[in-house]
Amino acid sequence: MSNLQFDPEVSRQIESVYTTPDVIEQRRVVRIALALRPGDRVLDVGVGPGLLAAEMAAEVGADGRVCGIDISDSMLAIAGSRASVPGGPKIELELGSAGRLPHGAETFDVVVSTQVLEYVDDVAGALNEIRRVLRPAGRVVVLDTDWDSIVWHSRDVQRMGRVLTAFEEHLENPHLPRTLGDSLDKAGFTVTHREVVPMLNARFDPRTYSAGLIDIVAGFVPGRAKVTEPEAQAWADDLRSLGDSYFFSLNRFLFVASAL
Repeated sequence: MSNLQFDPEVSRQIESVYTTPDVIEQRRVVRIALALRPGDRVLDVGVGPGLLAAEMAAEVGADGRVCGIDISDSMLAIAGSRASVPGGPKIELELGSAGRLPHGAETFDVVVSTQVLEYVDDVAGALNEIRRVLRPAGRVVVLDTDWDSIVWHSRDVQRMGRVLTAFEEHLENPHLPRTLGDSLDKAGFTVTHREVVPMLNARFDPRTYSAGLIDIVAGFVPGRAKVTEPEAQAWADDLRSLGDSYFFSLNRFLFVASAL
């Protein structure tokens, strides 16, 4: 699992990042792919701060069901603040991992996992678990990042390279989308849709995904890939000083698959 500890501080940082327009747009794309209907039963694997779960609860309505699991008590506590949605079901939250879902076979119509499987050491096992809890002809939506797609402007290109190399250590598989289609096929799914979900921040703005990511990266990388704490701080200060010269882009990859 991830070396990044989702303690209360990091969980609050992630919640803040997830409220930026970049990630709001990402959730909109995910919800289109989910194509939820009133009454659907949905499992959110890696519910995080519960923003997507709350939006899904509004879509499935009072006759539907939304369950969320996460490995972090801190994340579940934040998600709990969104557990009641007017007109929707109460969101059911539970501590659990992708590799061992705490639900019975053929329980859900839809499973969604966003930015989670790249943290999992046994992706095949996690997909088998997702397949187990899905009803026949149920569908799964998976979104993960290929971290080789990142383009982040810096005045010190070599330092940026070492920082990004160090940050990849928080993941089990930083290039998961390249093999995800094959993994879904082996787990008994048929991939029906693939889509690139890009992010682009072309000037420095605190209310963007990448600006929020700076503190998370700077807090994680010291002591890794020979990055020192002063270097991490200098890296962060450099990015924040770029103003209109700031540039960040990243590609995420969305897969929709049906259970055979």
